[in-house]
Amino acid sequence: MRITTETEYALIIMLHLVRRGAGQPAVSARQIAEDESLPSEFVEQILLRLRRAGLVESVRGAKGGYRVARQGSEVSLFEVMAVTERQPFETACERHAIDEGRCGPGKDCSIRPVWFALQRQIDGFLGGISLNDLLDDEGTVRDLVSLGRS
Repeated sequence: MRITTETEYALIIMLHLVRRGAGQPAVSARQIAEDESLPSEFVEQILLRLRRAGLVESVRGAKGGYRVARQGSEVSLFEVMAVTERQPFETACERHAIDEGRCGPGKDCSIRPVWFALQRQIDGFLGGISLNDLLDDEGTVRDLVSLGRS
């Protein structure tokens, strides 16, 4: 599992918008980039992907920009990561499903169930953390995830 810079930026952008609140005026991509010290060209691209996924909405006009489409408590870490990563945890079984030597139809693989079980655990863990959970300080979030609440 590898977390890309794009995923990190998407989370920063979403947290920025969640802090502002769903009912607040829209904010421009340029302003988000400036406030969060992110490259503006990436912020715009990521916002378009987040909009297509229904996580943010865009507002046109002089006071246009972006805002969250749902409350932060309703958006999971997994949802945001799925926008930028095809699958936050991807197994070789999925990438090379037609490897006739090992992964072909009808082939027996004792490793595959382990990877799929791990994938379910990771997806469930990420799905149990909302963006609102990430608004707390690092120590509080550390306690949250170590207690297994997620």
